[in-house]
Formats: sequence, C-alpha cells, structure tokens
Amino acid sequence: MEYKSLKITQKSPNSRVYYLYLNRPGQLNALSRDFFTEFPKAISSLDHNPDVAVIILTGSGKHFCSGIDLQTLSDGFKETHAADHGRNVVKLRRHIKFLQEAVTALESCRKPVIAAVHCACIGGAIDIITACDIRYCCSDTFFSVKEVDLAITADLGTLQRLPRIVGFGNAMELALTGRRFTASEAKDLGLVSKVFTSKEALMEGVNVVAEA
Repeated sequence: MEYKSLKITQKSPNSRVYYLYLNRPGQLNALSRDFFTEFPKAISSLDHNPDVAVIILTGSGKHFCSGIDLQTLSDGFKETHAADHGRNVVKLRRHIKFLQEAVTALESCRKPVIAAVHCACIGGAIDIITACDIRYCCSDTFFSVKEVDLAITADLGTLQRLPRIVGFGNAMELALTGRRFTASEAKDLGLVSKVFTSKEALMEGVNVVAEA
C-alpha cells in the first residue's frame, strides 16, 4: 500500500526485519489524521505478513516525532457547539477512541516491535513508544510528555502504559510537569533499554538486535 504519513521498507530482500517509518519529515513527523487512519492498517499488514518477523519503528529525517498535529486535535472539537450537549460528548469520545485505537494497534501486533528513537520524542510520540516491545535511542534524543502544556491529558496511552515502565511516581512527575528529559535519564528510568552514541550507531545496533 501507498501511505501519506508512513513508509515501509526492507533493507535486504532476504531479511525478515521490516522498517516502518513515520514519514512526514517536513513536519517533524507530527501525527496527522492520515497517520491515525493509516497506522493501524500498516501494523495489521505487517502483522499478517508471514515474511515479517520483527518490525523496527523509526522516523524519517532529523526527528523521531514532534507529537500530535494540532490540526488533528482541533478536528475533535469541530461541530461540537450545537445545543445538544450529549451529541457533542459522543462525537468527542468517538474521536478520542479513534486516536487511541491507532496506538493500541502496536500492542495488539503479534510481531515484536522495536522503537528506534532519535532527537525529538514529544507528546504523542511517547504514547507510541510506550506501546512498543523494546525501545532504544541515541544520545541526542530528548523526551517530553507535553500534553499538560496544551491543557490536555496524555490519554492515547502514556498515562496507561508509562507507569508500568518507569513507575507510577516517575510517570506522574513527567506528565504533570511536561519537562524535557534526556536520553540518559530515559535509560535510568527504564524507558529505553540502551542509548547509542549516534543515529547511525542506533540504526546499526537495532538492526543487529532485530536480525538476531
């Protein structure tokens, strides 16, 4: 399939490792509505492909992902000013469930998914990586549970999954402050398993793990 927000590649024709790229580098791989429509389809296609053994999730360009596209957020609040408050709430709930289910597709995938994270990993990007099985990053990666600064909650998966990974207290501190934290701190917290010296070393190291 052709995707607007994603790209699937295979480094070697004989390899059973497939790469799934967030592919909007001009927008720092911000998560658009197209992403939330396409992502579960891409994950399902890889999950059901017998030639796929491992999926590496990474980002095209300079950054892994800058979070959810603000236009995607605003779509959830469109046409919610009608007099019928109940209908407004149902529309908003459906929109949020639509976003959540796209991320949950990672958790439902039977194939191991490895996140290879470089530079920015912000907001919705943390929702995504916490649904992956293994997470690696390079030394210049920075993270932020950014939703609090937009007066919203990180309810696409971060608040549900992050406490199981880094502990409840650490997860709440990160979510309530929205502060930026480094690759080194992410390793100390247990969010990532290893920090590589560069993006090139990251991709080489992750490929070795996936092939094994």
